[in-house]
Amino acid sequence: MLDKLASIEERYEDLGREVIDPEVISDSERWQKLMIEHSSLQDIVMKYREYRDVMENLESAKELQKEKLDPDMDEMVKEEIKELEPKLVEIEEELKILLIPKDPNDHKNVIVEIRGGAGGDEAALFAGVLYRMYSRYAERNGWAVELMDSNEIGIGGFKEVIFMIKGKGAYSRLKYESGVHRVQRVPETESSGRIHTSTSTVAVLPEAEDVDIDINMNELKIDTFRASGAGGQHVNTTDSAIRITHIPTGLVVSCQDEKSQHKNKDKALKILKSRLYDQMLSDQAAEIAEERKGQVGTGDRSERIRTYNFPQGRVTDHRITKTLHRLEDFVDGDIDEMVEALIAQDQASKLGRQGE
Repeated sequence: MLDKLASIEERYEDLGREVIDPEVISDSERWQKLMIEHSSLQDIVMKYREYRDVMENLESAKELQKEKLDPDMDEMVKEEIKELEPKLVEIEEELKILLIPKDPNDHKNVIVEIRGGAGGDEAALFAGVLYRMYSRYAERNGWAVELMDSNEIGIGGFKEVIFMIKGKGAYSRLKYESGVHRVQRVPETESSGRIHTSTSTVAVLPEAEDVDIDINMNELKIDTFRASGAGGQHVNTTDSAIRITHIPTGLVVSCQDEKSQHKNKDKALKILKSRLYDQMLSDQAAEIAEERKGQVGTGDRSERIRTYNFPQGRVTDHRITKTLHRLEDFVDGDIDEMVEALIAQDQASKLGRQGE
């Protein structure tokens, strides 16, 4: 482990020299890649340096203990050793986690797509609850939310809503949210008070950057049409809505939330790039499916991952069998406890495979 850490530190220092090289700075794409790599190594290098300092202090204290010391000095050295030994073990455990291969997308913004599933209007209303939950979570973290496209049902819900969350580490926190979310509650429209079960699907895609994926504009079919809102409201008088078809894959993206055709086109292209990038990542993941066994799911959109039970005020994540009895706070964006548990489970499974 120490040899690996030393080589990481050496790489970190090399990168530090490269990013201030005028020749590198003049190549913005290369400079950006190197800066991302340099930043990704910083935490582990700082922790390794802390480990070295503690190790050196511990070795010095043990050497000092071998000498003939007066009782007071001997007691001080013993106390120092007593403090340093568990600290060294603690840092070793932190380093093991930091050495787990990083997801190269963890630093990225995300595009979140929520769609009402089984349950009609109730499913669409639940999609609205999830949209608000993630928006409030973004607000708590100081991240920005940008609505990309939506298909409202007119009573506060969505058949589909697509939005971007911009903030450092957004993908690292939200990537475990992909999957089927199930709600159990009494619909407002239900007079008999029966509990209904509905579902919504969530897809969390890392925002594709130009360095990740290149789209050939000649492979796109771009159509314009007149936008329409819920119940026929907000109907534009111009063909500002955009539909883009990626001919090689058949992927279709529509965007109509902006009044400007140009803005709708930009948003549609961002969604298309992220979907293509996500597809590429899914293909790569399929190739290494054995390696992914036992991991907390981050990509299977058909997997039922969580149940929100309103009558009992609880939310249960089925992947880690964790239940929280504070549903109201949870849907108000206080989801960090669940996110931390998912991250811990993922790290534990990866550490287990490293030890095999």
